[in-house]
Amino acid sequence: MRKMKENPIIGKEKGKDAMKKIIFATGNEGKMREIREILKDTAYEVLSMKEAGVCVDIVEDGKSFEENALIKARAVMEASGEIALADDSGLEVDFLDRAPGIYSARFLGEDTPYDIKNQYILDKLKDVPDNARSARFVCAIAAVFPGGKTATRTAAVEGRIAHEPAGENGFGYDPIFFVPEFGCTTAELTMEQKNRISHRAKALAAIKNEVLGDGKGDCR
Repeated sequence: MRKMKENPIIGKEKGKDAMKKIIFATGNEGKMREIREILKDTAYEVLSMKEAGVCVDIVEDGKSFEENALIKARAVMEASGEIALADDSGLEVDFLDRAPGIYSARFLGEDTPYDIKNQYILDKLKDVPDNARSARFVCAIAAVFPGGKTATRTAAVEGRIAHEPAGENGFGYDPIFFVPEFGCTTAELTMEQKNRISHRAKALAAIKNEVLGDGKGDCR
């Protein structure tokens, strides 16, 4: 059962001049920096669950990235009464039968540090040649609006698993995901470069352009 507590922020600014809000179903600050950068030219204030005072337990029992994103966005919309966005993203490694996939965040245990997760994958691919190290980041973004309207967009970025971690700019699996186009890992890209090609950036751009309107805040 979901546990909710009173929201101290949502609902305080319902005047006609109040900025519209989007609550993004995450507490990951690295992810929020990417999200705010991509949505900065919309007419919405983008808040994390923590910033919005939303506390809800969510069971991610979907069978796909899209299903899990919808589960999270719907829970946050119901708790806040505001437009909610959520993503479900992960790394698919072809040599590992597309694992960790939808279980990327929980891979080897939800509280396991990513340096351990990354090293596990590197060890599994030890001595595997580049042409067999293909992988991709996949991201599904779901939007759920008050009243029940929903939308999802999914995008991916192709690459391969590096032979060793590199870079300090990313998070999660970024240090081991090599992008041939740039000749480096996603953790070595600048924020501007990453937002041009990342799976999350592409999916968010599609949601922004097709669902959130033209940047003036008019939802379609």
